[in-house]
Amino acid sequence: MGNWVVNHWFSVLFLAVWFGLNVFLFVDAFLKYEKADKYYYTRKILGFCSCTLRKQLDHNLTFHKLVAYMICLHTAIHIIAHLFNFDCYSRSRQATDGSLASILSGLSHDEKKGGSWLNPIQSPNMTVKYVTFTSIAGLTGVIMTIALILMVTSATEFIRRSYFEVFWYTHHLFIFYILGLGIHGIGGIVRGQTEKSMKESHPCKCAESFEMWDDRDSHCRRPEFEGHPPESWKWILAPVILYICERILRFYRSQQKVVITKVVMHPSKVLELQMNKRGFSMEVGQYIFVNCPSISLLEWHPFTLTSAPEEDFFSIHIRAAGDWTENLIRAFEQQYSTIPRIEVDGPFGTASEDVFQYEVAVLVGAGIGVTPFASILKSIWYKFQCADHNLKTKKIYFYWICRETGAFSWFNDLLTSLEQEMEELGKVGFLNYRLFLTGWDSNIVGHAALNFDKATDILTGLKQKTSFGRPMWDNEFSKIATSHPKSVVGVFLCGPQTLAKSLRKCCHRYSSLDPRKVQFYFNKENF
Repeated sequence: MGNWVVNHWFSVLFLAVWFGLNVFLFVDAFLKYEKADKYYYTRKILGFCSCTLRKQLDHNLTFHKLVAYMICLHTAIHIIAHLFNFDCYSRSRQATDGSLASILSGLSHDEKKGGSWLNPIQSPNMTVKYVTFTSIAGLTGVIMTIALILMVTSATEFIRRSYFEVFWYTHHLFIFYILGLGIHGIGGIVRGQTEKSMKESHPCKCAESFEMWDDRDSHCRRPEFEGHPPESWKWILAPVILYICERILRFYRSQQKVVITKVVMHPSKVLELQMNKRGFSMEVGQYIFVNCPSISLLEWHPFTLTSAPEEDFFSIHIRAAGDWTENLIRAFEQQYSTIPRIEVDGPFGTASEDVFQYEVAVLVGAGIGVTPFASILKSIWYKFQCADHNLKTKKIYFYWICRETGAFSWFNDLLTSLEQEMEELGKVGFLNYRLFLTGWDSNIVGHAALNFDKATDILTGLKQKTSFGRPMWDNEFSKIATSHPKSVVGVFLCGPQTLAKSLRKCCHRYSSLDPRKVQFYFNKENF
C-alpha cells in the first residue's frame, strides 16, 4: 500500500479534487432542476428524469486515459437519461387525459402565433428518431457519440501498435467532439419558465388551477417558456485555450533546425540517428516526438533518447515496427546526396528520470524498450569517467529480453565499454546485467552449449552469458531483496503491459512491511 501511495499520490489528489468538483457541480445542477420554481412545469413532464440531463463531458485531460474513462461513463449516463426523458416527452405528448403534463406538452411551437412550447415533440405523430436527427442537440449528440466511439476503439493497444496511423488520425476526431459539445445546448431543449411569466403566473399559485389558465377572470395566465442557455463552453474554453497554446509552442519548437550528424544502420532493422539542435537540453530516459515531412506532414511519433546528457548530441534508435518506421528507415537507406529532413519536438519527461534517486535500480527492457536504459547506462559511464562522488545509486540490475539474436548487436558496444570501465575502476559489482533470448532454434542452443566454457558469450561477445527463455522474476526479486535488506529499490520497465503486471506484483510481494527494510517501487514508461 505504501508503494502505491508514493507512486500515485499526486494523481490521487488531482482526481479527488476533480471528482469533488464534479460532484459539487452535479449536485448543484440537480438541485436547480429539482427545486427551482422556473423548472416546475418541466418537472411535470419529465419528473425525476430531467435532473440527469446536465452532465459535464469534457474536463482537464492531464491524466488522459483516466479522464477518458470518466467521459465515456458520463456520456453513457447522459444518453440513458435522454432516453428516459424522451420517453416521458413522447408519452406526455400522446396523452389525452387532460392532465397538466398533457396540456403542457400540447403548447404550440408556432412562434408567430405566440407559442411558447415546453415539449420538443411537436405532435403525437412525431417520433423520437425524427427529433434526434432534426434538432441541434440530437444531431450533435449523435456526432459526438460516434466520434467518441471511434476514438476509444482506435486507441486500443492492438490498433495503436499494429495500425498507428489509424489511431493517430482517428484520435483527432476530438476536434469534432469539442465543436459538437460547444453547440450541443444551443437548441434549448431543456426549457424553463421565463422571469416575466413567473411574476404573472407563479407555479406555486397557478399550477393547481391549470384548467383556468385561459379563463379571462382567472388571475393565472398560461405560462411562457424559454430554452436554458448553453453552458458547455464553460467547460471547454480553458482546455481549448491551453491546447491551442500548447500546439503553438510545439509548432515553434518543431520548426527549429535539426542537424543530423550521423546515421547508423544496425542489424534487425534498427536505425540510429545522432542529431544536434540549438538549445536542446535533456535528462536520462526522456523522449522526443519525431516528424519526417517527406513521409507524413501530420504524423509525430515518440522515441526514447538513447544518448546521455553528457554527450554533445542526442540520439534515438528506431526499429521497423509499422508503415511509418519502415518508410523512414527505407528513406535513410536510399539516401544519396540529400538526407531526409527531420523535425523534433521535446524532450519530454518520463519515470526513468528518477533512476538516480534510488540506492538500487532494477532496469527491465523488452526488445527496443531498452532505449531509455541505454541513456541511463551511458550517463553512468560518463559519471564514472568524471569521478562523480554525488552518485546516490550503488547497484544496478539490468535485464534485457529479446526475441532474436540480432537485436543484441547494436547495444553490445555500450555494455562492453561498461564492463571494461567497471573493471578498471574496481567496480565490477556495480552493474549486474542479464540478457534473455526468448526466440531461438535448436542449432543456437546446441552451439551455445558446446561453447559454454569460453570466456565470452558466443552470441553477444560479452562476459555475461545469454540465458534462454524468460526471467524467473520471483527468483530475481528474492535475490535482490536478500542482497539489499535495507535498501530502497526502484524498478523501471519499458515493455508490454503483461510484463508490467508481473513486475508490479513482485514489487508488492517482496517489499517488507517494515518501512526500515527493503522496499520496491515500480515505475513504467508510458508515452
